[in-house]
Amino acid sequence: MESITASLKEPVVSFALLLAVILLVPPIFERLRLPGLVGLLAAGVLLGSSGLNLLNNKSETMTLLSDIGKIYLMFVAGLEIDLAQFRKTRNRSLAFGSTTFLVPLITGTLVGRLVGGFDWNASILIGSLLASHTLLAYPIVQRLGVVNDEAVTVTIGATIFTDIGALLVLAICVGVNKGNFSATSLAVLLISLTIYSLAILFGFDWLGKEFFRRTKGDQGNQFLFVLLAVFLASVGAQLVGVEKIVGAFLAGLAVNDVVGDGPVKEKVEFIGSVLFIPIFFVDMGLLLDLNSFVKTLSSFGLTLAIIGGLIGSKFVAAYIIKLIYNYNQQQLLTMWSLSLPQVAATLAATLVGYQQKILSEAVLNTVILMMLVTSILGPLITARAAAQLTPDATTIADAIDPLDPPVESKKTGDFTVVVPVSNPQTERYLMEMATLLARHESGRIVPLAIAQAHARMDDPEMDKAVRRSQMLLDRAQDLSRELGVEASPQLRIEYDVAPAITHASREQDASMIVLGWGGRLGFRARLFGNVTDSVLWSAHCLVAVARLLDSPLKIRRILVPVENLSTSAIRPVRFAQILAQVNQAQVTLVHVCDPRTPQGKIAWTRSQLSLIVSQLSPDPPPTEVEIIPQDNVTQAILKASQGQDLVVLRSLRRRVGADGLAIGEVTTPLVKQLTCSVVLLGEPHGALSSVLATTRSPSPSSLS
Repeated sequence: MESITASLKEPVVSFALLLAVILLVPPIFERLRLPGLVGLLAAGVLLGSSGLNLLNNKSETMTLLSDIGKIYLMFVAGLEIDLAQFRKTRNRSLAFGSTTFLVPLITGTLVGRLVGGFDWNASILIGSLLASHTLLAYPIVQRLGVVNDEAVTVTIGATIFTDIGALLVLAICVGVNKGNFSATSLAVLLISLTIYSLAILFGFDWLGKEFFRRTKGDQGNQFLFVLLAVFLASVGAQLVGVEKIVGAFLAGLAVNDVVGDGPVKEKVEFIGSVLFIPIFFVDMGLLLDLNSFVKTLSSFGLTLAIIGGLIGSKFVAAYIIKLIYNYNQQQLLTMWSLSLPQVAATLAATLVGYQQKILSEAVLNTVILMMLVTSILGPLITARAAAQLTPDATTIADAIDPLDPPVESKKTGDFTVVVPVSNPQTERYLMEMATLLARHESGRIVPLAIAQAHARMDDPEMDKAVRRSQMLLDRAQDLSRELGVEASPQLRIEYDVAPAITHASREQDASMIVLGWGGRLGFRARLFGNVTDSVLWSAHCLVAVARLLDSPLKIRRILVPVENLSTSAIRPVRFAQILAQVNQAQVTLVHVCDPRTPQGKIAWTRSQLSLIVSQLSPDPPPTEVEIIPQDNVTQAILKASQGQDLVVLRSLRRRVGADGLAIGEVTTPLVKQLTCSVVLLGEPHGALSSVLATTRSPSPSSLS
């Protein structure tokens, strides 16, 4: 028995238990329509001293992993800030950032002094906890296509100022708490922090660009460089005399432009979102004493004052900016709701304040409750308010007339579709799909077979793989003759399938890649890897992932869900139009909106979609536009798909929020439940090639 007890205290057991919690608990809570992070906190309470006492937050294992999670949390917060959006509205972002920082700071300080009875240092720190915000609802405004609305871009830019301001106040409060803090030491701290910040922001940015330029496609070393930058910045912050999370946040800002939206960013965020950041939330749960938490809630006064003060002060700050810049009511509510959630900087700073014994356990409990309330309330309000915003006319113009060069600028016959063939059972349908596209563009197809490489080229298995690949290419050649399209079969011998596809596509100057269905989605694909995902990351052109249940030649009814009027959301419409034109099929566009959307906005959206249909093609196929007011987007699209032969979806990448937890999307559950053929149309990051030929569109002014 003693040996079993001793074994359970081993660090590897604690780590295995943490992995089990991270894997199993969040999905259960999400099925209950609760945030996954709530499940992680609850698991921490259950496994901590208030429950089964299986995990100890003071153990070396938990301390190390939680510290890494805390650093990662703030790094991701800096990495997720859209600097391009910030640069568009820098001055107004500064105004809103200052307002939404100072008003809650003053409110929180007064609450700490008058309601909580804390000293000035603790009260100011409480105020700083209310001053920052986490863009938890950013995916909502992105899905609604209103990211370019000025109120949204101003709020995104303001995040930089609120987070930096909150971390600066934290650094000062921690310094004051350690004693021997004078005006001179404050001046030295501020000067040191300024020099350090400039060194991180400009030094790491320059180093990162140089390193990425020299290493080019070496994603492994680039990934290690980013990790090294994060932890070096954290160590540097401690040397300067401030908290590690300050350095982590600055490192995120510094490498923001360097990593862009590429695969290195995905890998960095993935490691944090599935491992370290969830462990941080579990550790927060371990800190919670259940009896004390219930007692804090029952006292009610401080809890109500802090949460009410946050909600009220954030609204006042947004209202002041509304008056200054003459924003409308929906923009006011959008700014308020976007700046309401308190997750990343707030939780990290709270933990530091609690560990430094500046903040009491009651404040820790209240902040966790505040996080839960605002992380639910903020996105709910955003979904309703942002749905009333009108997408900017320039966004619609870009959707119809992308800035990138259209395919039709190429000479006739230059349109090339690469079709990787590996499964004889799906080869014919993929070839037919590629044929339809190539025939419309007077182009050609390139059947591509990949034989898995071996260390010895005379290995019998190598011979077998080559023969099988050649057989697939012979079948593809026969199919191309039958379908009446020029084909140029290619055989490649490679160790990795995904690079072979993308390299061959680049060599052939492909306009499009048509991939067969990989069958793996969601968490498993992100954890174990997926050829489709890798091709999407590295391909230079558009990628169509097809799950075809019947011959594409028989498609007569095509459904295209359109979530907004952005360029990426509209391109599937053109894809569907081409399939419909060669098959004499009908296209149905469906847009699911909030049930509370005004009739005027619905009519406007319908007219814009009809306009886009007419502008994308000089002779568009028969097209219907359906606007469905419903909360459940997935169910609405599933119902609309009944009787359809094909559904064309955008292959959206799972976005990791600033809280480090993966945010679910509509695409994955849809694909799992659709009973007809599906095409996932995915654009690689930074792709500058247009998908299929479009007519030249009118000027932006004619679309407004």
